[in-house]
Parts: sequence; structure tokens; C-alpha cells
Amino acid sequence: MTARRRADAPRVALITGASRGLGSTIARFLAGQGYSVIANARTAGPLRREAAQLLAVGGRPIEVAGDVARADVRRRLRLAAERLGRLDLLVNNASELGPSPLPPLARFPLRALERIYRTNVVAPVALVQELRPLLARSRGRIVNISSDAAVGGYPGWGGYGASKAALDLVSRTLAHELAEDGISVVSVDPGDMRTAMHQAAYPGESIADRPLPEVTVPFWAWLLGQDPRRVSGHRFRAQAETWEVPA
Repeated sequence: MTARRRADAPRVALITGASRGLGSTIARFLAGQGYSVIANARTAGPLRREAAQLLAVGGRPIEVAGDVARADVRRRLRLAAERLGRLDLLVNNASELGPSPLPPLARFPLRALERIYRTNVVAPVALVQELRPLLARSRGRIVNISSDAAVGGYPGWGGYGASKAALDLVSRTLAHELAEDGISVVSVDPGDMRTAMHQAAYPGESIADRPLPEVTVPFWAWLLGQDPRRVSGHRFRAQAETWEVPA
């Protein structure tokens, strides 16, 4: 594909964990904005159903099923982006909560903790490494999905929260390191939401008082309207009353 054809092509977004919850909400919002969406999730069936929904709102989805913690899956994601000729936005949304009910850190199963870090920290870094040339070509954006657990120190949330704190630092570091490539990087705390993951954190309890992930849509519209260079390196709360770029 020539440079001119790449420039004229629809913008492309790659979203991990796109088959449900926040990932699905972001994917549908971007499809409605004219993006071609590369949608990734571990399980093919739910991902296929999500792709049908993306088609319904005018998107051009490509499904890549598989665990993003696996190197072969990340290579398939890169190949999908290369077929489209560009990558404008990477959303590292796929996350591992860990055991349910949530155990305290002093008794946390270490294999489970390693799994959390592989999915929530190592996989996003590895995916950035895999996709850096494509992102640089489009002067693209990276959005890493964080959590209020990254700063809260909540009992039981230590494994997940520590991984998201690490991802926040990864985001700030990448923002400095990738600036020379024209790539911007932010982390986003989406806030409490009524999702399957959040329900797993509170087995047997009602989370009906939490908003659905669609509550974050105004934030995504705001973020994508900002100068990428001004927002890069910052952490945002999607459910804040207002959003401002720190001075």
C-alpha cells in the first residue's frame, strides 16, 4: 500500500479485551466514528458476536481471537494491522483480575499473581514493542486501561491494583520514550462499572448501583479530540466531572 493510500484509508484501532464490558463500549464508539477496528478477545464466540455489532454500527471489524499474553497472538494482531496498512490507536484493555473472591496479598497464590502481571503489564509492553513501527508511521496513540485500585490500596485488590500501578508507570515511561516517534501514551482509570470483571470481584453481591461502561463514552470523545502531544504522559479518570490536561 502506498503512502497516499495509507493516508486516505480509514483510521484503525486495535482493542484488546473487546468482546464485552469496557472494551466492547470503546470498540462500538470507535466504529461509530469511522474507525476500522481490530478486535481481540480470548474467546472466539463472544468476539464473533461483538464483531457483528460493530458491523451494525458501520465499523469494519477484524477479529483476532486469543490470549494477548501469548506471543503468537500478538504477531497475528500485528499482521492484521499490517494488512490494513496503518494503526492509529492501540487500547490495552484486556485485564486479568485474579482469583475470586479476592485474596489478601499475604496469602495471594504466586502463580496467579504472575498471571496477572503477564496479562496486565507484560502483554501491553510486548504489544507496544510489536506494533511500534506501525504506530510511529501514523503518529498514533496508546491508551492503557488502569484502575482506581492502582492508587487505592484496597484490601483484596493488591494483586490487580499493583499490576495497574505498574502499568501507570509503564505509560508515563513510554510517553517519554516514544515521543521521538510521535506516539502519545496515556493511562485511563475508567472508574467503577457494572461489568463481569467487577462482578467477579464481589461474588454473590449486587453491583447494580454501578453504571454501565457506556458512562465513559463522553470521555473517549473528549480524549480523541485533544492534541495527542498535550495529553501524552498523563493519567485520566473517565468518570471525573470534568477533564483537563494538567499544565
